[in-house]
Amino acid sequence: MHLAVVHHAVGPDAPADEQDVLDQAGAVASALEALGHDVEILPCTLNLEHVRRRLMTHGVDAVFNLVESLYGTGRLIHLFPALLDSMDLPYTGSSALSILTTSHKILAKRRLQAAGIATPSWVGPFPPDGSGDDVIGAVKKAEDVWIVKSLWEHASIGLDETSIVKGSREDVAAMLPQRASLLGGACFAERFVEGREFNLSILTGPEGPQVLPPAEILFEDFAPGTPRMVGYEAKWHPGSHAYQNTPRRFPEGGEDGPLLHELTQAALRCWDLFSLRGYARVDFRVNHQGRPWVLEVNANPCLSPDAGFAAALEQAGIPFEEAIRRILEETVGIGD
Repeated sequence: MHLAVVHHAVGPDAPADEQDVLDQAGAVASALEALGHDVEILPCTLNLEHVRRRLMTHGVDAVFNLVESLYGTGRLIHLFPALLDSMDLPYTGSSALSILTTSHKILAKRRLQAAGIATPSWVGPFPPDGSGDDVIGAVKKAEDVWIVKSLWEHASIGLDETSIVKGSREDVAAMLPQRASLLGGACFAERFVEGREFNLSILTGPEGPQVLPPAEILFEDFAPGTPRMVGYEAKWHPGSHAYQNTPRRFPEGGEDGPLLHELTQAALRCWDLFSLRGYARVDFRVNHQGRPWVLEVNANPCLSPDAGFAAALEQAGIPFEEAIRRILEETVGIGD
């Protein structure tokens, strides 16, 4: 097959979180070539007509979609797969609708809430966009701990120690207008869950979705009072204290057995709820009472060789090339 690995265009001065997609594209293209396919890598810009013409004139049979943003914003992430739908051109990963619904974090949380899947209560978004404030199950306190997050952007954009704030719902709502410009133009506040952090990667398989070994992020040598969270530095600044002291581990059974089973079942429910395809990741916090809360559902997690998805594959004993074959076969209907 003639395949195109398409990623969002990245400028030479782009930050590390944007540059990372180039590593993903290279790794995926190499795996596809090893599977016997003819592969080209194409950048995608907001000029979708130009991209459409290139795909048509190059005779592309299918697309491996790695577009995570357009014009520098995650809120346009669904436009490229929507274009492919209009072209009736097969592509890997989740549909445009699933990507849109999971990328808008409040829309995703509302769907989780309606399905009875625990997700922390929230305030916002700002600016208001019709998705509305949380009104179901929100515990109103005189003061609570919140984390202010971007509504659309992933990769921990804008997250640092100043993202953790204390106050009433009204206090936090009043903060959002000042924070929005630093968080991709739109933000919200989510009740901060003190406790442990897990992420579960999911890969399509011959018997349906396979949840890979659950990964826990550890917070080592954090000073008292420092929020235990995976912020931007922890993901993208190798020399930082946060990066060096948030290692990943894969707990195995024992006293964590019931919790890991509960996390696995919740991840599968999210896969079904959002009609995900190919691969995905679900992020959790687990409070001190052992209750899991879904933070986010990522329909197109990072596929870089040094990222969490690849680490979970290695832990499961699944070669990266095999994972790419599965994604291609399930979502496009072709294999090697």
